[in-house]
Amino acid sequence: MKRNLLYFVLLVLWFNTTKAQNTIGTVTIDESVTDGYTLFTIDKNTYLIDNCGQVVNSWTSTFRPGNAVYLLGDGSILRAGQTDTTDIILGGRGGVIERYDWDGNLTWQYFYDTPTERQHHDIFPMPNGNVLILAATIMTDTEAIEAGRNPANLSSSQLYNEQIIEVTPIGISGATIVWEWNINDHFVQDFDATKDNFGNVSESPELLDINYISSSSTAANWLHFNSIQYDEQLDQIVISSRNMSEIYIIDHSTTTAEAASGNGGIYGKGGDLLYRWGNPEAYQRGTAADRQLYGQHFPHYIRNSVNDNGKIIVFNNGNGRPASLFSEVYVIDPPISSPGNYSIGSSAFGPSAPDYNYTDPVPTDFYSSIISGAQRLSNGNTLIMEGTKGRIFEINQSEEILWEYYIPVNAGTGVAQNQGDDPSSFANGSFRATKYLPNYSAFTGRDLSTPNPPIENNPNINSCLNTLNNTDFETAQLKLFPNPVVRELTVSNTNPIEKLTLLNINGAKVLENYNSNKINVESLKQGVYFLNIHVNGTYTSRKIIKQ
Repeated sequence: MKRNLLYFVLLVLWFNTTKAQNTIGTVTIDESVTDGYTLFTIDKNTYLIDNCGQVVNSWTSTFRPGNAVYLLGDGSILRAGQTDTTDIILGGRGGVIERYDWDGNLTWQYFYDTPTERQHHDIFPMPNGNVLILAATIMTDTEAIEAGRNPANLSSSQLYNEQIIEVTPIGISGATIVWEWNINDHFVQDFDATKDNFGNVSESPELLDINYISSSSTAANWLHFNSIQYDEQLDQIVISSRNMSEIYIIDHSTTTAEAASGNGGIYGKGGDLLYRWGNPEAYQRGTAADRQLYGQHFPHYIRNSVNDNGKIIVFNNGNGRPASLFSEVYVIDPPISSPGNYSIGSSAFGPSAPDYNYTDPVPTDFYSSIISGAQRLSNGNTLIMEGTKGRIFEINQSEEILWEYYIPVNAGTGVAQNQGDDPSSFANGSFRATKYLPNYSAFTGRDLSTPNPPIENNPNINSCLNTLNNTDFETAQLKLFPNPVVRELTVSNTNPIEKLTLLNINGAKVLENYNSNKINVESLKQGVYFLNIHVNGTYTSRKIIKQ
């Protein structure tokens, strides 16, 4: 008995002084990490995890990602899925939008997938319950040439137009289109005066040059929009074009008819581009040397943060950067004459440089050629998804990494700790990650204190649980006895105990007792466990030893 006791005491001391060297799941944790829950989708599953990687909730679809997912205020998720049709093929292709309630029940499924139009990459849940959908539609080569496209820049019989529609969901599978915008209503070209859209490109920055070709955009998918984000404060939509390496802003307040023109709406410019940034060569107001974005993702306005409110954050992938390949997170401050009205002089849209730029101290160590994103949190920290590596991490304003998580999935299969030396080599890429704070309305009335085990096959989260031990818990009179324990453990505290939850060393729940200060562990195997003690809506965790 003495030998066993000494062994367990040494084991506890080891856990208190050594950080678990995890290779997947939560691999880095700091006590100052933002409290909250992170949402991402991979394969057919969507996960909501806490900072230790424990699964707070999960949802399963019959479709792979198509690509975006959002947690709605009522606890539902809105998710795009990838259908198997082959009429319109492009990276990020989707075709179906689904809504699942908190319990995983499919409540709405809408297909936007025909031989001539297909949802891809992004959707957006509107404040009024409608849904924005990003879609590719087909222009024939004849239509493209009539619009002013140089035939030499057509490598197929089609050219993809980019479209945004807004739909009102109806029933379990229907929707009504209530608003529409198409980029092909806002072209300009200086190639052929006998064709449509002829004009001066450099004098028309509000229009898109149908003949500007980036290094990879001669195919039908020449624009490759990969993000649409709605800003309610300005009633504007922020768009990302990966192949043009530009971000665009358009007015959402227009009617569909106004959106097809250059007049109308709050800002008086119809559906023309109100703002663009990243590659002034695309509208003949700069050269390749002036380019600042390279295949970027997820530009959106920062709102409700302690810093940089009203600015735009964007993940600059660095794909195609001429010098070396590395990624950055930019924060830019568009010049305005008044809210939502963007200023431009005789040169390009500003700013000339980002207000903020994050990259790794060794730049090439931080690189995702596609997907990815960044989110500015309310406390000023930044959540970053290095998408191709399945790496999600949070940095503070001093750019210290507070949390780092590698998605523990390889080609759709869960993996174990230390299964391979380099988790970034796994096929665990994910489009985007979003962190939701505990006061988000989706969590109201839900018990989040007893999550399921992490995704990885053999989780080891004891170091994480210790690091995040709630220091605000009333512990002045907290006592556990006996510890080590053989049969029954008693917890003494000044305030009534609401619940005792016992977790094994892998973070899985093994016992639970409500409204009691005692828990019987006689049936458990010998070893180290963690007891979550719930008082006044919060909890603290303590190690116990079962003899």
